[in-house]
Amino acid sequence: MAGPGQDADDRTEAATPRRLQKAREEGQVPLSREAGGFATLAAAALVVATTAPSLARDLAEQLAMVMERSWELDPLATLRLVALAGVKAAAPFALAALLAGAAAVLLQTGFLLNPKALQPDLMRLSPLAGFKRVFGTATLLETAKGVVKALAAGGVLVMVMTGALPALQAGMAWPPAGQATRVAALMVEMLVAAAGVQAVVAGADILRARFKHLRDLRMSREDLRQEMRESEGDPQIKGRLRQLRMQRSRRRMMAAVKKATVVVVNPTHYAVALAYERGIGGAPKLVAKGVDAVAARIRAEAEEHNVPIVANPPLARALYKLELDAEIPAEHFKAVAEIIAYVWRLRGHAQRRLAEGRP
Repeated sequence: MAGPGQDADDRTEAATPRRLQKAREEGQVPLSREAGGFATLAAAALVVATTAPSLARDLAEQLAMVMERSWELDPLATLRLVALAGVKAAAPFALAALLAGAAAVLLQTGFLLNPKALQPDLMRLSPLAGFKRVFGTATLLETAKGVVKALAAGGVLVMVMTGALPALQAGMAWPPAGQATRVAALMVEMLVAAAGVQAVVAGADILRARFKHLRDLRMSREDLRQEMRESEGDPQIKGRLRQLRMQRSRRRMMAAVKKATVVVVNPTHYAVALAYERGIGGAPKLVAKGVDAVAARIRAEAEEHNVPIVANPPLARALYKLELDAEIPAEHFKAVAEIIAYVWRLRGHAQRRLAEGRP
């Protein structure tokens, strides 16, 4: 969708799948009215071809009976009888045309039902909008298309009638049932011919509708960037959120350093804090890690809370590769166990000195 200040020349990019899906959700789909006309004619031709001969004979016989006994029948009863016969004859065609037209629309739209189309639109009552609809380019194109279609269909029908005229003239002496059958056959030929013309028109109009739909939904480069920001998020906002997550993670790490068992350092570039409690089971866990400035903060936090710091550069670099809260892998069990045992011995010595009153 073009933004402010954009015109059709700016929208040079094809619509994205998201744009097409959004347009579909709003009820914007390519729709050809000519396809509905073709479906209606084709359905009518099919019904006429299958039912018209028998219906024509029955209708002709009923009308002949009415004409023969017209002086005996009540005029109103005769009118009702003729009207009922006409309705019965026309009902199959009307039903077939209605269903075929609805099916053509549903197939084109992918069975999309748009309740918004049923809502009243006050803009349609605007005289200016009505003037634009009547004298707009789209109306002129539709008018020109209708004239061309009428000329083509008229030419085809004239050809069909010209070819059938001798047979109709020869059948004037036939009984009413035979004449009705021939007229029904002529109707089938005319409907098939009209449906053929409409098929060509509908095929071209379907292509036109799809092309126009894609052209109307074209996007500018700014539209593409805006859609990317909406789908993936604003880079500045994402960067800010990532920064906040890192800050919270570091605060949690520093809080975990206070309760750590030991901090293993590089001694200046790497620092990892390990936590282990006796009797709980499982391997020691890495609860904090960092390099350079973060490593310095971990060391300072450990010194402030009297957490032992042990220098072991190879082990510090190896443990830094682990994820936070990950258990120490088996290949480092021995080195970590020796360090923790060493820390416990130091704590034991310190506790004994305190118990004996020695500094």
